[in-house]
Amino acid sequence: MQNMNNRLKNLLSPLFIFFLVLLIINDFFLKPAFHNWFTGKLSDFCGLFIFPIFWSAIFPKQKIWVFISTAILFTFWKSEFASVIIQLIKPYFSIGRTVDLSDLMALPMILFAWMYQKNDSRQSMGTALMSRLGAYFVGVVAIFSFCATSQQKYIQSFDQPQYVLLRNPIIQNLSSYGEFEFYKKDSLLVVKINSLNISKPVRNDDYNKNLSLKNLDKKVLYEIADSASLVSSGKITVVTVNTEQGIDSLRFNGGRLDGRFVRMKKGKPTIEGFYKMGFEDSTWVIRDTIGNGKVMQTFVNGETTNIKHYNQDKLKSSSKINTRSDIIFNTYIQLAILIVCMGGIVFWLYKNYRNTAPEHLKLELLWKLLICFLAPMFVWLLYFGIRLLLMNYDQDIFETLATVIFIFIAVFPLMFIIVFWIKLRKEIDILLYCLLFAILCSTWATYVTIEALSK
Repeated sequence: MQNMNNRLKNLLSPLFIFFLVLLIINDFFLKPAFHNWFTGKLSDFCGLFIFPIFWSAIFPKQKIWVFISTAILFTFWKSEFASVIIQLIKPYFSIGRTVDLSDLMALPMILFAWMYQKNDSRQSMGTALMSRLGAYFVGVVAIFSFCATSQQKYIQSFDQPQYVLLRNPIIQNLSSYGEFEFYKKDSLLVVKINSLNISKPVRNDDYNKNLSLKNLDKKVLYEIADSASLVSSGKITVVTVNTEQGIDSLRFNGGRLDGRFVRMKKGKPTIEGFYKMGFEDSTWVIRDTIGNGKVMQTFVNGETTNIKHYNQDKLKSSSKINTRSDIIFNTYIQLAILIVCMGGIVFWLYKNYRNTAPEHLKLELLWKLLICFLAPMFVWLLYFGIRLLLMNYDQDIFETLATVIFIFIAVFPLMFIIVFWIKLRKEIDILLYCLLFAILCSTWATYVTIEALSK
């Protein structure tokens, strides 16, 4: 039992927990908000400290090999040699990384972790059940952080057809790219882009789609790894391609769509519109090939601003679509409302405190502990409801688990202080404190969203 305690004690050490919490906060909150050089390197520094210490607790007899293997595998992972392995496992696991040899500056953290663990080896964790359960909980959180570090890739699809034009292609197997369709035109290659793999967008809107469209011809050339070259900007090329959806008439300026686009099917136009260097512009008309309905979609700088539905030239519905600037403005309004709500709850709690002092709510020890343990989950449920109400909840499973862990780590000690030191004054204070923390979390998440949207 003592050997097990010695193995697990490092998982409860202050520095291990500090770097673990920092890794989760960075990967799920700081990176989406700032996405800069510092946040990228911070994950490497934190991960290289906690990773070998964690696996040393699992395999204590192979401790030195765990640290050596961590250094070797990290170096290999950050090199171009790992690309072959990534391509093999990509169909089965959502995994991604960036080749950046500057990340190797984090390798000294492995040596720091070794020295920290070695110097801490004589301390004893004790045999308390709560200590062991705490170590198991931290271990589960550590495994979660390792799995969640490689962020899931997302698919960017396009409502309107997207093409690029390349010159002098030598690509042989034109059917090996599921997201692309190829059409050879003498010394030119027309590439139809059905979708792109992207990192998770801040908001799945036309503004984010436009980011994917920037330098689209260069991105396609990089993906197919062909010896083709880009078409010089200013050179006008008009071509027609026969696709499964219809016959598309395309006008290119260099390698990007620029000018009128028409898709014909069974001798009738089904899609008509204009491109401005790859971005939709002006008014597009999409006709129903079966009935007499049509949709008129208005674009400004590639972003949809209005959609009108017609049936036999009779207007059925019209809807205004928020652009990215509209979304940012509305999010600021939401932030202001949340701050006002927080102020109201704080005033309510202060009023309860003043009206009942020095009296307080009498609770048994068991109930106090239950409140401290259950409050974080209740706070997360309230946070979840607030985000749904604001229509801002788009987290995947990893982000949801990270939020639950972060809220537990933050709320549990705060509730402990409130229950045992400040003391509850009325029963409703339990709900008010939980609601206050939920709104505080929502305020932070809304602020992070504004920061990300504004970049």
